[in-house]
Amino acid sequence: MVTERNWAGNYGYQAPQIAHPASVAELQDLVTGAAKIRALGSRHSFNDIADTAGTLVVLDRLDAGISVDAQNMTVTVSGGTRYGTLAAELQRRGFALHNLASLPHISVAGAVATATHGSGDRNGNLATAVAALELITADGAVVTARRGDPDFAGMVVGLGTLGIVSRLTLDIEPSFEIVQSVFEGLDWEQVLESFDDVTSAAYSVSLFTDWSGTKVGQAWLKNRTDQAVLPAGFAEFFSGTPATQARHPLPGVSGSNCTEQLGVPGPWSDRLAHFRMEFTPSKGEELQSEYLIPREHAVEAIRTMRGLSGIVTPLLLVAEIRTIAADQLWLSPNYGRDGIGLHFTWRRDEPAVTAILPRLEAELAPFGARPHWGKLFHGGAAALAPLYPRFADFTALAARLDPAGKFRNAFLDRTVFGR
Repeated sequence: MVTERNWAGNYGYQAPQIAHPASVAELQDLVTGAAKIRALGSRHSFNDIADTAGTLVVLDRLDAGISVDAQNMTVTVSGGTRYGTLAAELQRRGFALHNLASLPHISVAGAVATATHGSGDRNGNLATAVAALELITADGAVVTARRGDPDFAGMVVGLGTLGIVSRLTLDIEPSFEIVQSVFEGLDWEQVLESFDDVTSAAYSVSLFTDWSGTKVGQAWLKNRTDQAVLPAGFAEFFSGTPATQARHPLPGVSGSNCTEQLGVPGPWSDRLAHFRMEFTPSKGEELQSEYLIPREHAVEAIRTMRGLSGIVTPLLLVAEIRTIAADQLWLSPNYGRDGIGLHFTWRRDEPAVTAILPRLEAELAPFGARPHWGKLFHGGAAALAPLYPRFADFTALAARLDPAGKFRNAFLDRTVFGR
């Protein structure tokens, strides 16, 4: 029995065995010989999405290297590669990804499979950078799909349902620099009255709050120096004042493990994430949920959350509001719509958090809220299917590629294939 736990420590994997294949051929043999099998990434999911009743496969030894194609502006990596490792190497070669998530410690394949994202009005989630992927399907075959192929848009955010992703090819661009500034104590009413101005003020904007009071705790602005919207050193941001030392999203926690702030220019690889690769990410002992809301409902949804402060704030470490551009990936929470992410970093009290999720989801349901696949949420397939126009197409694709359900698990039975 596998005794490993996820990063937050709230989930222990139930799989009876774990394997670390060192080659694609070895991975093929594992998939062919297994009745049940799943890929386990960097363990940053907060639910049972990565678990299985059979074999867990970790791709940390499947080293495909980092292969840059400068002519086509792409990079190819193994599924187990972590974003921090990839970002450092791309920067060394003079290239960049369009965005990073809050943590650089997550695996590329896991982040893509769950549509994990950073922030930015014009920035799609990390999966939107995928130009091609290599998949080991249930019969052990190596299947390569490229952007523009039939069903490609259904394969990228695959939740591990279609096979094990062994390699991915991502779009890249020339390297750029970021200036990161933090503002504290923004006025909530000013922010909501001018929400579009707030989120468009930088390449990437994050708002941190506990939903209580009249002030937004912090605004993190990541401006590209080659397309800066606001000049460095501006004295106020919607009544918020510039932080005078490095800040952590959690009040009272040292900002030393966060990426460089205070308006000091630096490479994208050291600024787009919130946390440094070389330090322990975030707080660790925490739980997370997130709901993606259509952009047109942003202000109303935020007002709803502020009205729920009485039940939400006592369980929170911090909440974050981010923006994400629309995409056409079938199970992406931003399929067909620009949106905002309402992210909740909870205290590690799973019974209490689980108890309020139905209420939270009921309050956000009128806005068409879609949960982040890798975080804690309540709704099952009956609630989720109507939110995704291509949901039935995805389940049909899964039935075709994995007719015996080799890659299915309790999470998928509950959230995708159940009714």
